[in-house]
Amino acid sequence: MLNKQFVRFLLVGGFNTVFGYSLFALLVWFNLPYPIAIGLATLGGIALNFQTTGRLVFGGAPLSRAARFVAVYAITYVLNVAGVAALLRLGFGLYMANALVIIPLAVVTYLLQRKFVFHTI
Repeated sequence: MLNKQFVRFLLVGGFNTVFGYSLFALLVWFNLPYPIAIGLATLGGIALNFQTTGRLVFGGAPLSRAARFVAVYAITYVLNVAGVAALLRLGFGLYMANALVIIPLAVVTYLLQRKFVFHTI
């Protein structure tokens, strides 16, 4: 059974994912290379995600946790680009590859945020 915190993470994360994926798709549509598009979408989502995830999922978003939060997103950026690259080599289209990588990244992000960013809140 899923715990309430993880369910809140999925709901808030769904909103944040729509924002981030839309930004990614728009940037790719403007012909930016996918690593840059993923990077800019990640940066664009960090401030929004820090506030929504910190406050609504973990009960607070003290600024002192921002560096750890950014570090988690640096890790997920690397995993995202690597996952997309692997799926592109398997023949998936760019938009589908990034959409497929989002699902496992959500679990990884939740676990990293719970353990390293918001663990004492």
